[in-house]
Amino acid sequence: MRLFRRKPAAAAGEHPRPAPPRDDLGNFIIVVLDSCRYDTFMEAGPRVITRLGAPEARYSYASWTAPSHYNILMGLMPHTSPVGVFASEYYKEDFLKFNQRLGASGIEFKSLVPRLYLPDYLRDSLGYRTHAMVSLPVLNSFTPLNRGFDTFRLMDKHNDMRAMLDLMTFPSDRPSFYLLNTGETHYPYATPDEPENHWPRISGVHGVFKHLDDHARTGAGREGEKFFDDSQMAVLRSRQVDAVRWLDRVFQDLFDLVPKNTWITVTSDHGELFGEGGYFGHGPVFHEKVFQVPFLEGAIR
Repeated sequence: MRLFRRKPAAAAGEHPRPAPPRDDLGNFIIVVLDSCRYDTFMEAGPRVITRLGAPEARYSYASWTAPSHYNILMGLMPHTSPVGVFASEYYKEDFLKFNQRLGASGIEFKSLVPRLYLPDYLRDSLGYRTHAMVSLPVLNSFTPLNRGFDTFRLMDKHNDMRAMLDLMTFPSDRPSFYLLNTGETHYPYATPDEPENHWPRISGVHGVFKHLDDHARTGAGREGEKFFDDSQMAVLRSRQVDAVRWLDRVFQDLFDLVPKNTWITVTSDHGELFGEGGYFGHGPVFHEKVFQVPFLEGAIR
């Protein structure tokens, strides 16, 4: 067994001193379209986002928001599914792509050892300013995800990516890394211009933690009950398509904002079920559509 020598721990609340910035590094942004499945993304036909590159159908490492973001922040982007390939070789090739994303050289999996956390590596080894803005409360700043970030903010609204853009800055003394988790494509698939009283409401989804015990006592969702009707599922899926089209316009503002030499990766943390196989949503679900996500990336030159 290979052992890694632990470095002396910093004092409580203290961050290691960031490395001096390198001249060859560019800004890096990861945008996670929460719950956006691949086929609804493609049906939306976004024209602005796809300037970054051709969308790929990839697979998330997890079917729920928090563990999927943890994988992404380990540097494990949603994966392809190649046959006849050892996992170790796939990871090796996947991590080498960070050289292109960052405009760097010499980045491979062992660069992240022993902490295996991308924000730590970017800030403490490469000198990045690191920031996260998230829309979903399960990603709030008290969770273990908030490590290696100079700032970590849960947004006031769960569905307003444009509000994130108002907070983004790119000082010239150091490159910047941003994680943006956007909630427009998450249930109830609402854009910020839509009044809340127009949002769809599905019993058992709103206030899930608050009413979880009541749900269990009443036996809601017993085997044999029809959970949702097909027309309702079609409406919800169309709302996610419309949310992608809304976000496509917001991405134009993002592209106008960022400096040249910025790499942007766009993906999703997981997909969503709209009635397929009797499922709705995501989480404790094993179905291809809850793992299949869009993935595309490219540079703003």
